[in-house]
Amino acid sequence: MRVVSNTSPVSNLAIIGKLGVLACQFGAIRIPRAVQAELERLEHGVARSSIDQALAAGWLKVETVASIDLARHLASFLDSGEAEAIALASESGSDLLIMDESAGRAAARDLGLEMTGTLGVLLKEKRAGRIPSMEMEMDRLVGEAGFYLSEKVRRMFLDAAGE
Repeated sequence: MRVVSNTSPVSNLAIIGKLGVLACQFGAIRIPRAVQAELERLEHGVARSSIDQALAAGWLKVETVASIDLARHLASFLDSGEAEAIALASESGSDLLIMDESAGRAAARDLGLEMTGTLGVLLKEKRAGRIPSMEMEMDRLVGEAGFYLSEKVRRMFLDAAGE
């Protein structure tokens, strides 16, 4: 399965100590150079170390975007990490784009890309029995990573997790 990720799913999962679930679920994750640059600015020491280990292990892979025109167009209304992640997913025929931001998801949807987000990744872990509580992981995302979560979305994922 060919999977591309934006910055926030990688950084948020790393902050709560769950970065490895990406490798478990998808094998390899591709990120564009702009996402790598954003991850390098992450100030959370443990998360940075986890990301560096994933890069060294080779399952988190940095790729250069070839679709420069698409990336530039997307960067006119998205940040560079989102723009490059969408461009990389589009040009490489990715099976899945992992992205949380609503504007980026809308742009990716317009290009026909399949998506999930950080919560979708965690829900899959819960359904597989690899995490005991979706609620606990969502609370950690909010408390430790500053993840924004509306009550409606929170309830939707708790219901989907059977909690």
